[in-house]
Amino acid sequence: MVIGKDNQGLVLVAVLWMVAVMTAIAAIVGQTSRLNMKMAASAADEVRCKWACRAGTEHAIAVLTEDLRDSDCLLDLWSDNAEDFNDAMLERCRYTVRVTDEAGRLNLNTVTKEQLLALPDMEESIAEALLDWRDTDDEPRAQGVEGGYYETLPIPYRIRNGPVRTVRELLRVKGVTEDLLYGEDTNLDGWLDYNERDGEASPPLDDGDDVLDQGWIAFLTCHSYDKNVDASGNRRININQADQKQLASDLGIKSSQAKWIVDNRGSGFRSIADLISDQSPQSASPGTGGNQEQAEPIDLQTFQQIADRITISGEEKIPGKVNINTAPREVLVALFGGDDSAEQLAQTVMANRSSLASGFTSIADLLNQESMTVARFKAIAEQITVRSDIFTIRCAATADVSGARVQTECVVDRGETPCAVLYWYQGANY
Repeated sequence: MVIGKDNQGLVLVAVLWMVAVMTAIAAIVGQTSRLNMKMAASAADEVRCKWACRAGTEHAIAVLTEDLRDSDCLLDLWSDNAEDFNDAMLERCRYTVRVTDEAGRLNLNTVTKEQLLALPDMEESIAEALLDWRDTDDEPRAQGVEGGYYETLPIPYRIRNGPVRTVRELLRVKGVTEDLLYGEDTNLDGWLDYNERDGEASPPLDDGDDVLDQGWIAFLTCHSYDKNVDASGNRRININQADQKQLASDLGIKSSQAKWIVDNRGSGFRSIADLISDQSPQSASPGTGGNQEQAEPIDLQTFQQIADRITISGEEKIPGKVNINTAPREVLVALFGGDDSAEQLAQTVMANRSSLASGFTSIADLLNQESMTVARFKAIAEQITVRSDIFTIRCAATADVSGARVQTECVVDRGETPCAVLYWYQGANY
């Protein structure tokens, strides 16, 4: 059969259309294959980053476990370790680790209203709502709210009426917003990144200056506690229970000083700082043993020597104590009273602790700080410590090729053997 010229043209057009369609199909298949390969590579890199974060976390735990525990400060290897913790390479990805001390923050389950009000941008209504959230009664404070408020919301939920379990739980408290909780540091890395100082150009919303405005998550915790032991790991001596002989022998003080403790404790000291006052002598009277029949007040020098070895509590773990070696300025200001003098004292404490290789080794070291009075020390002595056991480890891993990124957050308790994981979170910064 002979094909005419007109039909030959139609056949040519049909062939060309078929070639074009096949070419398009091949291009689509190739593009889809490349996309699938990229997705598979990205998924593999995401798994790689996940385990890199796990490796970074385990690395940090190892550093924390090997750390000497006579005191904890920001010069310790767990905090000041840029060489090992920044951009560490591992199997075609790199991870960065940041370790923060939970004891450097105010504990949500023990913090007072006055301390909350000293925090940046805190309002009395929010402070009282937070206190109502954690207490066990159903009586709202003057500006607070109880369960009835939360149960009548469009999406109702129950009030905690008990200890706060995570800091992010604050977002359920009336008045608390993400801006207040996270501030400008939405990735919680402690650095002012470009997108955190560009105003409204990109999330998060910030003021566009060169100062990192941290949210309350940097100043609050719900995990901190202090082991009731001294720098050597020995149980502290309870000055409300030990007899005169035990106090003298175990603390190495004169019998006359031990007698003064027993004679003056009455129904019990409420703070170890009750051993001193504005009238306390600077040093002990001459003599080694002292007259056992006559009580001799504790002098300031002796108090500083024994402060880390004494307690008024029989508990093994005392919740909520703040480490004065690692607490940021805002937390110190809240502890010291929240006024202008507290601001000045906080600056002094931060400057002096940074000049010490191990930070303060006893809470009594605060008595040597300029403008620290005995009265102010007595007000906070039972709220502070110089050691820590619970830390937050944040790790971010990025793949070299695909750019896949994974972030994890882990709260660990190195006071347990082995180190206990109290909280694990993987995903977005929030």
